[in-house]
Amino acid sequence: MDQEKHRVLEKIAKASMEKCMANLSRVSAGKWHVGGVKVTRRSMEESIHGHAEADRVMAAVYFQVKGEYPFTSMVIFRPEDVELLSRGFLGFSFSKLPGLTQAQELLISELGNVILNSFISALSNALHRSFLPSAPKYVNGATQFLLEALWATIDGDQPHSLVTVALDLHCDNSITRSEVVAVIPERLERALMAG
Repeated sequence: MDQEKHRVLEKIAKASMEKCMANLSRVSAGKWHVGGVKVTRRSMEESIHGHAEADRVMAAVYFQVKGEYPFTSMVIFRPEDVELLSRGFLGFSFSKLPGLTQAQELLISELGNVILNSFISALSNALHRSFLPSAPKYVNGATQFLLEALWATIDGDQPHSLVTVALDLHCDNSITRSEVVAVIPERLERALMAG
């Protein structure tokens, strides 16, 4: 049964991200691609210990959806790739500085907003109901703490389906990878299966 539910989630995530990447590629200087989609059933601890870069400091944008089918989603970027992200998204690079500036954080927030809204819209369309996500929040810190934040608002450390989508941006012979992570409780999965 889990495999069936995971296939439905994987199909929705892949289709929404491929459409989003095609739209971003049309309006950006770089080319965006889906690098891979995976759905697993994990607890918070398992997702943290299973993440290759759990100790690495990352920049992220996350949404929380409350209501009948609550879930959380986040897109994680490497802060050191902000120059490539700005060149690939806007067509020009921000100046290289030791930390992220307010403009760079705004760029990451806007890019995360576009990506996550695409995913949330796909889930909304699949269920034929509207979701009202929280305002996107920019955060940074070790990946471990970012992943813990995803579980903070839904059932603590209970196992949930964890959707991960790798997104690649190719620009000027360089590449950067970002990652969409969503924690989907079983109730939402069952509704997707029934829909």
